[in-house]
Amino acid sequence: MPFEACLPVRRFPSYKGQRHYVGRWWTATTGTLVGHESWLERDRLILLDFDPDVVGIASQPFWLFFSTAEGRRRSHAPDYFARMADGSGLVLDCRQSDRVKPRDRVAFEATAAACAVLGWRYEVVGAVAPVLMGNVRWLAANRHPRHLLPEVAAGLREVFARPCGLLEGAALVGDPVAVLPVLYHLLWLRELSVELSVPLGPESVVGR
Repeated sequence: MPFEACLPVRRFPSYKGQRHYVGRWWTATTGTLVGHESWLERDRLILLDFDPDVVGIASQPFWLFFSTAEGRRRSHAPDYFARMADGSGLVLDCRQSDRVKPRDRVAFEATAAACAVLGWRYEVVGAVAPVLMGNVRWLAANRHPRHLLPEVAAGLREVFARPCGLLEGAALVGDPVAVLPVLYHLLWLRELSVELSVPLGPESVVGR
């Protein structure tokens, strides 16, 4: 079963007074909507979409049934399954370390053991560094393929063959208002690169 093509195994509840954010993210990776149940999950979903090694993403992809050390039957649906370009699998649960309760820890340990049997990588992930996440969200606004204008993209690849400032290079290709969305799309695709651990700005150095 290609888990990256599965529909969620459970619904995403939405109700008045809800304290967490439920929604769906359009992924450039698959061209489909993938659900999330919190800002934490949404940010991790954006990073999966941004990762060039990820070729498929599904949320709440399967139920894992297991028995605890006390013999109690439990079930757990991980937050995400990602198919990697090499064919391997990545399973993620999104939870801040200070919010992992003993019951959660048991489920995570069981999931890790099951993934190890299948040869999948498993991680429990928390919040992403704010600057990195802010930069990636900014690039994500231009993730749709409609921003890949061939002539402008070719000009940007030529200009940034020698690293220079983001706005300086865009202006060499044309009107920055028209060129910048294409530049951000190429950065999203990783065809061009920029340091994302510091705030993205006009002087950020962009290269091939």
